[in-house]
Amino acid sequence: MKRLKLLAFTSVTLFALPNIANADMNFLPPDDIVGISFWVISMGLLSATVFFFIERGSVNPNWRTALTVAGIITGIAFVNYLYIRNVYVSQGEATILYRYIDWIITMPLQMILFYLILSAVRKVPKSLFWKLLSGSVLMVLVAYLGVSENIPSIVGFTIGLGAWIYLLYEIFSGEAGRAAARSGNKPMVNAYGSMRMIVTVVWAIYPLGYVFGYITNSVDDNLLNIVYNIADFINKIAFGLIIWAAAMQNTAQRSR
Repeated sequence: MKRLKLLAFTSVTLFALPNIANADMNFLPPDDIVGISFWVISMGLLSATVFFFIERGSVNPNWRTALTVAGIITGIAFVNYLYIRNVYVSQGEATILYRYIDWIITMPLQMILFYLILSAVRKVPKSLFWKLLSGSVLMVLVAYLGVSENIPSIVGFTIGLGAWIYLLYEIFSGEAGRAAARSGNKPMVNAYGSMRMIVTVVWAIYPLGYVFGYITNSVDDNLLNIVYNIADFINKIAFGLIIWAAAMQNTAQRSR
């Protein structure tokens, strides 16, 4: 069965390769750091997606949903990065607006992962799921409306920042934070803490990019693309790997 899964994912990977190589047949110069960063993050996201879906069969069933969602997150980001990368290679620039196609799906899914890993080790109320989902959707949606100038940029920033602060409260001191503290499951608690730090520290790049890229216009799109590529690499791939490590530790403990 595992060999069949490996064959299936290998086939998908090979099918995707022509699209990966196709960027209107333009070639990146060796000193194009922005373009190279798009290639690196694309390959990393593809590798992570294959890895998470293969490894979901190796962990305890309680953790499989979380690992599946981690794979969906990197898979969605991979597809979007192919598009953004091709736009950049063919046109020499790629506006940040393209990223919201990815973020409006993946960032809420990342917040839902807090609920899923808690659910893997203890019973948690469904209300927590909806709190994390609604807060994260609002955060990304108003930011997009501000960047696209459908609402004043400062309004989008203010509401989006407020939604992010609410999410931080929820995962630190709110219902999610209290549930994690009471779980008594060390691998999950460690994973939860690491994920929480990513949402706190690395996610801070996004409002900073909003301020300097759109409100003050003091940073160009190329620099923002490099910074966002690095942030997405950590946010999506490292996020999933943290969950995988906790799932493997829990699986090992239960098999003893």
